Amino acid sequence: MDDFVIAENPEEGTSLPYLVRIPLGPDGIVLKTRDTWPRTSKLYCHPAEWPEDPVVVERVAVRTCRRRGAAIDLVLDRGRHSRSQFVFARGRGRQMIFWQTATVAKQARPAVSLPTARAHGRVLTILVDTNERYGWRFANQQAAVLRRSLPAGDYAVEAEAGHLAAVVERKSLQDLVGGLLDGRVRQQAAELAAAPHAAIVVEDRYSQIFALRHARPSAVAEALAELAVRVPSVPVIFAETRPLAEEWTYRFLGAALAHLEEDRGAEALVSALATAGPLPPSEPTSAEIRSWAQRAGVAVSDRGRVPAAVRAAYDRAHGRS
Repeated sequence: MDDFVIAENPEEGTSLPYLVRIPLGPDGIVLKTRDTWPRTSKLYCHPAEWPEDPVVVERVAVRTCRRRGAAIDLVLDRGRHSRSQFVFARGRGRQMIFWQTATVAKQARPAVSLPTARAHGRVLTILVDTNERYGWRFANQQAAVLRRSLPAGDYAVEAEAGHLAAVVERKSLQDLVGGLLDGRVRQQAAELAAAPHAAIVVEDRYSQIFALRHARPSAVAEALAELAVRVPSVPVIFAETRPLAEEWTYRFLGAALAHLEEDRGAEALVSALATAGPLPPSEPTSAEIRSWAQRAGVAVSDRGRVPAAVRAAYDRAHGRS
């Protein structure tokens, strides 16, 4: 994997004096920013182009670099200032990129709209399965309800026509217990897992499992734990009461739809960013040159500066001249 490189921005009169080269994709991604690390606050970034002859400020080996949803996770091969994240978000009506660490993210308020009355700032159209009886009406939430036959679950939202973004299966405690013991819930969870986001929401408390009289509590708890291991992408949420389960589902569906849209926007932005091109090889260290010289029978001292003639011989031997 290529290194993470920070260089001076040759652009004059800019408030973003540094360039960062993220080793993602075949040619890397280049962004300009105002500092070499998000130490005290998140840093705003903007797409840029890598100069032909960059003035490198820092070059660090990379452990991992991968895009996860609307973010790029970066882990550098060093002790301090090693973990950070480039986040793609929408602000002020446009796509924005921020460079942050976990510490900074906790301290700073993110520049995104947080859900208040609406789920992620929108009125949802929630699909309700036609087989759902006495279901939630979402009368206290800003949502429209449309009954439709769903391939899995009781409630869902669409990212686009025919493509579900998230699905929720509603359960009473009695329904959950019976389904866990006869295997129905495991099958339902497997079907739910086909959706990008899914969950099973229970209108009761987890503690009520251990107050059961017509089923063995330990068997129910074991089945629930086994379900979490077998189908980890479909969590079982105990929402205490029916109104809280309805509210949780409303927020979950809104968050899942927003996440999917942000993911698509980030993917499009990453594809549109200027590529940096292949990174030139790093300069060999004096120790590497001395080691090669000793193996090749070239006279060189154990200490001090490596003579220019020895360095030139190393370059010729490795095709660097």
